[in-house]
Amino acid sequence: MQTQESHAEIVTFLMADDDPDDRLLAKKALSESKLRNGIQFVEDGVELLDYLHRRGKYADPACSPRPGVILLDLNMPRMDGRQALKELKADPELRKIPVVVLTTSKAEEDVLRSYDLGVNAYITKPVTFQSLVDVMAVLSRFWFEIVRLPNGDEGGTHG
Repeated sequence: MQTQESHAEIVTFLMADDDPDDRLLAKKALSESKLRNGIQFVEDGVELLDYLHRRGKYADPACSPRPGVILLDLNMPRMDGRQALKELKADPELRKIPVVVLTTSKAEEDVLRSYDLGVNAYITKPVTFQSLVDVMAVLSRFWFEIVRLPNGDEGGTHG
């Protein structure tokens, strides 16, 4: 089976995670997986929504490309991932962007609530770097080579 080369452009992950070590590891893991996907970072749900609506420091579309997939931590300050997910999925434009929860929580309540709020997948953060590399590679291939995503850049802005 051949992979689709129709995705010649680099499609971006947007990771919302308040832990600088987790952000760095995700960046290194994506690089290690030798895939062409870019990754952008925000530190909480407030920044996530600012990024997606291109507000404040994210106003320039060149600095805030529309993500193909959002990687969302649940436990963040200011606005946690659950609240951000709820707002994201309530927005007619933003709800089209797939969201993958990538969190340390293994609580069944968090899994169920995330799916109730419309998450596309729930992954518990791997404990080893190599496992994270494997997860990032699988996520990249699945979301950007196998699945067809909606083209969400009509008009170029969201706010």
